[in-house]
Amino acid sequence: MNHDPNAPRFRVRPPANWINDPNGPFRWRDRYHLFYQHNPDAPVHANIHWGHVSSPDLAHWEHHPIALTPTPGGPDEAGCWSGCVVDDDGVPTAVYTGVDRHHTGLGTVCLARAVVPDDETLTDWKPLPTPVVSGPPADLDLVMFRDPFVFTADGRRWALVGAGHADGTPSVLLYDCADLSDWRFAGVLLDGNDPVAADLFGDRAVGWECPQLYATAGGEWVLVLSLWDGAPWTTGYLTGGLHPCDGAGLRFAARTGGRLDHGRDFYAPAVLQEPDRALLWGWSWEAREQGEVDLAGWAGVLSAPREVDVHPDGALRVVPARELELLRAPEPFVTEPGGRVSLPRSYDLAVTAHGPTTVSLLRSASGAEVAVRLDPDAGTVTLDRGARPRTSADESAPVVVRAPGKKLRVLVDGSLVEVFVDDRATITERVYLRPGDAPALVVSGAATAVTGWELVPRTPG
Repeated sequence: MNHDPNAPRFRVRPPANWINDPNGPFRWRDRYHLFYQHNPDAPVHANIHWGHVSSPDLAHWEHHPIALTPTPGGPDEAGCWSGCVVDDDGVPTAVYTGVDRHHTGLGTVCLARAVVPDDETLTDWKPLPTPVVSGPPADLDLVMFRDPFVFTADGRRWALVGAGHADGTPSVLLYDCADLSDWRFAGVLLDGNDPVAADLFGDRAVGWECPQLYATAGGEWVLVLSLWDGAPWTTGYLTGGLHPCDGAGLRFAARTGGRLDHGRDFYAPAVLQEPDRALLWGWSWEAREQGEVDLAGWAGVLSAPREVDVHPDGALRVVPARELELLRAPEPFVTEPGGRVSLPRSYDLAVTAHGPTTVSLLRSASGAEVAVRLDPDAGTVTLDRGARPRTSADESAPVVVRAPGKKLRVLVDGSLVEVFVDDRATITERVYLRPGDAPALVVSGAATAVTGWELVPRTPG
């Protein structure tokens, strides 16, 4: 709905109604496919299907018919929840959480196969009638079991499932699924009692949702977790190694980790492992009142795709996917610091600074600013919302991140704001235009270079 000035135009979201978790990023026949949780009937979390888009270049997306629909009386009758997509001997196969009317947090692992696997659009899917995993292991006393993720290690196929135990301990379960139709429980990959995880995440999470795992060029593994505390909270990552356990499974040995994104509006990321990189998308929910959401007719958006890796010290390395430059206008709208420049609705801004610098993006009628402050000397970056609430019941204190760096990349698409500090940290938040707001760029301090491009529709290829 492009009449809404807060609606992103270039990031993935359905034309209307609800979106949440990204699911199953997948490369097939030279196209990227991305699925997502979707309620086609209203901008609220209910009646969850799998929506579907595809792209030749990660920048221009085409909408396709709904891929997965709940089956009346089936294991997914109350929703087709999160999962992944894999190539199973030449057949694209969705591996997802099915929930029935009585799920109470415990899902099943279901499969759906592409009916015409040679079709590059992958628009026709056939769910299998019986889950490959009907529920969690009985002896683990779980209250949360969902979000399968399939990966390959040393030539063998495994799967992760997010879990939470009745005593409040989060965990990631491991399954051997060399045969995708025959899953065998292979133990707990990692749980919240791990000393590295406990030190980083404390007891805030009672369950780990949407576990994702990718290998780095240097041979390390990165475990991505969505920290559930009865409601979505935040995201974290752990870097470390995968090791055989008693010859029957794997265990994750964590080395270090941290917050995956430091903003308040980012959750449930999904990873695509490619031969030369890993890509990641997250979900950004609405941070405004439901009445405004209902009036707008849409809710939620996926982040820009990010390339993720790790630095030698184990810290996350994250940058916008290189293909996003395809959306830049042929000529920048600003090329140097100084002055006041009106900002377009969607833009890509790069700033380099040798000392404390403030990048003001928006000024309200009362004079309050939305600004990013970079202090390379102190090694901090601050997103200051200028006392603008995310919802009427939620204060919005500045987000301060320890992140050494001299470069900012700010991606804004409608209400979606994504801040990248060098390649060390990200902040994702929603900032909504109000009457009297003036989106304008003012850079003050020690900036040495400022370049900004409007995002514009262009023909892919």
